[in-house]
Amino acid sequence: MYELIQLTEQTYYIKSPANIGLVRLEGQEVCLIDSGSDKDAGRKVRQILDRNGWTLKAIYNTHAHADHIGGNRYLQGQTGCRIYAPGIDCAFTRHPILEPSFLYGGYPPKDLRHKFLMAQDSGAEVLTAEALPEGFESIPLPGHFFDMVGFRTADDVVFLADCLSSREILEKYQVGFIYDVAEYLRTLEMVKDLQARMFVPAHAEAAEDMADLARYNIDKVLEVAEKILALCPEPRCFEEILQGLFAAFAMKMDFQQYVLVGSTLRSYLAWLKDAGRVQIAFADNRMLWQRVCSL
Repeated sequence: MYELIQLTEQTYYIKSPANIGLVRLEGQEVCLIDSGSDKDAGRKVRQILDRNGWTLKAIYNTHAHADHIGGNRYLQGQTGCRIYAPGIDCAFTRHPILEPSFLYGGYPPKDLRHKFLMAQDSGAEVLTAEALPEGFESIPLPGHFFDMVGFRTADDVVFLADCLSSREILEKYQVGFIYDVAEYLRTLEMVKDLQARMFVPAHAEAAEDMADLARYNIDKVLEVAEKILALCPEPRCFEEILQGLFAAFAMKMDFQQYVLVGSTLRSYLAWLKDAGRVQIAFADNRMLWQRVCSL
């Protein structure tokens, strides 16, 4: 873990629970794509920089989930590097309490205010085209989170952030976190046809082609959607559907899984409602969801 792997003359990645990109710029300057999950991850990155005599110029965050921005504060404090994050995700990066608050739907209890859901704050700036290194391109990857982006480097390596997961991760967790299901599927369709010298997802192995894995991720989304529809042939409240989803995939609930899968289930239900596949009704002061039967 935290092994530096060279892909091209300029572009590397640090193998970690959420892969970190490293790109050489002019002279001994480098930039990172994401920073790892916490201070310890940042420290391991700093050791790699020091061993190679590299100076960290900037961190480009793909999105604001804690496992991607957790090393920001340590590395910024150690090196004075600048940090850039896209759109709404920049606010989450500057104010990390927003992530557990968003997931919980209110002020989060202590059980959710930990490093896996709430990174330390860092001085991020909004990502713009002008802030990118020469030859870099940001690639919109909406769906997993608000304004997530990937990056194409000058030597044609594409970092894909969390727009897809490995087969092993999906088989283990079954229901991957999604903010906007419609956008997520559109992103996967785009990635399926994307061409590059090499792809580096955050949660899968680097590879020259992502088409098969993108298709697998699409199929898993559609499978989850069908499971949800099967759980509400009659009017069901949200908690009943959530309980049924955990049972259907043999998942074990705890507080963190409750908010992650619960938030994702709400996103699926919103998508299915907008598509006319579920409808809602209010009875006994409860909102109930029911599958719409097609003729």
